[in-house]
Amino acid sequence: MLLASVSATPSAWMILPFVGMLLAIAVMPFVAKGHWERCYHRWSMALGVLSIGYYFLVLHNPERVVHTGHEYLSFLALIGSLFTVAGGIHIMVKGEAKPWANVLYLLFAAGTANLIGTTGASMLLVRPWIRMNKYRVTGFHIVFFIFIVSNVAGCLTPIGDPPLFLGYLKGVPFWWVMQHCWAAWGVAIGLLLGVFFILDTWNFRKAPRQIREAETRRETWRFGGGLNLFFLAIILGAVFINNPPFLREAVMVAAALASYFTTSREVHNANDFSLAPLKEVAWLFFGIFATMMPALDLLQARASVLGLETEMHFYWGAGALSGVLDNAPTYLAFLAAAFGTAGLPIESGMPEFLASHGSYLIAISVGAVFFGAMTYIGNGPNFMVKAIADQAKVETPGFFRYIICYSAPILLPVLFVVGMLFFSRWRIF
Repeated sequence: MLLASVSATPSAWMILPFVGMLLAIAVMPFVAKGHWERCYHRWSMALGVLSIGYYFLVLHNPERVVHTGHEYLSFLALIGSLFTVAGGIHIMVKGEAKPWANVLYLLFAAGTANLIGTTGASMLLVRPWIRMNKYRVTGFHIVFFIFIVSNVAGCLTPIGDPPLFLGYLKGVPFWWVMQHCWAAWGVAIGLLLGVFFILDTWNFRKAPRQIREAETRRETWRFGGGLNLFFLAIILGAVFINNPPFLREAVMVAAALASYFTTSREVHNANDFSLAPLKEVAWLFFGIFATMMPALDLLQARASVLGLETEMHFYWGAGALSGVLDNAPTYLAFLAAAFGTAGLPIESGMPEFLASHGSYLIAISVGAVFFGAMTYIGNGPNFMVKAIADQAKVETPGFFRYIICYSAPILLPVLFVVGMLFFSRWRIF
């Protein structure tokens, strides 16, 4: 994502709409919940239009807005189509899962995320996750699902998470990420599952005896809406369509519409399917995509003065911003900075870059993917999982409680361990 010229660099003041967007998402549901639920789309539109108008009228850089608009439409087409198709697949679970069964389910979901993406796995598997724990589901069940399935899991293939797919389009070989990131993936998944097992065991032991002893013996599984697996395959295949423009998005939308109109009402009702979560995500990410343009452009324009020299710099830098910015453009910004550090052109120098500075790309890839779980806005599926859980009447933590009670004390130490093991001067891998 390159700036049109040096003169097109935005003013630092134009970060304020993005800060305002983040604060609105974090604070408004608590201080003015009714107003926010009625008017969140207006807030998002107002702040987004402010940034768009700045690029048109002050920077005279409409190409930047068009590029971001294409990214937003691609994002929405992927998120929306996977949400719709997954809503037509019903996995019926009867019973109450024991902690070991929950760990195995999360591990299975982590592998699945690399085949159908973190978005696809999240939309497909979060409803069964809620149902299999329906008698004792709490906020930490949703949070750990977001940590593992919606983010960390997707670090092994370009299909797994959007940042890695962008790297694939830039010339990173398909299996390169798996070959170089599997150990970090295994450590992070293992640590998170270990912490989850401890918490879930404690939660399970608090459950009434009749649930622990009776319900766990009656666990059954059934599957409905099998035709949607065909539509899911179409969407995943469309990911690799690059030309002509918007054909990829058109195929995704067509598959989603076909899924919606061919899925029986019984399946949709069984899933409590509604387009409300998709509507919320679409509006909020309109504001996020628009207002984050100045932040990303300033980052790229000033990359040379940021002192990015080591793997740890790229890991924590890409990670920190991926927690509050969408991780896909953050990945591109730090990839561009890494190429600048190496003195290579990003459009044609990938083979040489991987040979001489491949460790930078490992750090950027792991940081962008893993840190997307630090906040609800770090990655698209996070908000959608929360919205589905809220719709199912599961008590989920708010924006700040998510950070203070979960991502800061649990996820951040795991990310620190990963950084020390793989990217520090004392690394052992």
